[in-house]
Amino acid sequence: MSDRLRETFMVVVALFAVVSFVAGPAVAQTAAVSRAFDGHPDLNGVWQAIGTAHWDLQDHPASAGPADFGAIGAIPPGQGVVVGNVIPYQASALEQRQRNFENRYTDDPEIKCFLPGVPRATYLPHPFQIIQGDKKIMIVYGFAEANRTIHMDKENPERAPIDTWMGRSHGLWDGDTLVVDVAGFNGQAWFDRAGNYASPALHVVERYTPMGPNTLMYEATMDDPEVFTAPWTIRMPLYRRLEENAQVLEFKCVEFAEDLIYGHLRKNPTR
Repeated sequence: MSDRLRETFMVVVALFAVVSFVAGPAVAQTAAVSRAFDGHPDLNGVWQAIGTAHWDLQDHPASAGPADFGAIGAIPPGQGVVVGNVIPYQASALEQRQRNFENRYTDDPEIKCFLPGVPRATYLPHPFQIIQGDKKIMIVYGFAEANRTIHMDKENPERAPIDTWMGRSHGLWDGDTLVVDVAGFNGQAWFDRAGNYASPALHVVERYTPMGPNTLMYEATMDDPEVFTAPWTIRMPLYRRLEENAQVLEFKCVEFAEDLIYGHLRKNPTR
């Protein structure tokens, strides 16, 4: 390579490096998060959590399930999603949590196909879909046909007319983070299969923060003075389902729980 050609090559490389350095971050920032028509992050799509939070929010080892189900009924080991790995139960509430754990195969609302509540619906091992508007955002879950509406058009959160499994949700944007305030629960939902629970006084604040075009960081802070000594937070990523024609399929599970719930009422009881 001649000296002139070498000098020309080096100049081109240098110019490319400068352009990449200047333009690269701006392009990355623009392309990192897609935007809806109103300028807010576009959260539309099918999402799913990956992990073992639905088994137990805290760190947990592998453990046996019902003997008749062998390995498929066993509890897999998992890393916790609780910030600090401690749920600050009051002493009496911790005793109830232990009773829940001991009776989890009959008392867990999930096993009965009851609505999962918030935040549990988010990290069940099933996808969910966000349908985003400027005044309302709807989240549709596959399990038990659960769904909820996040009211974005209420300056002051309205009290739920009745307490329900999924509560009443009000949202606002904090920069690029969707913040959702949820209250008005009936106190019957659990947080996981390990028996973690709350009372009707539960107040949940969720945060959905885009980390890129296909990832959200999900945080939920729980406050319940009847059960916990202090608020506590869970944190986990949510991933966009990217396969072609990704969709949420209805898991109509009621028929699979009827015998568990009502078997003792049959003419020939099965329970």
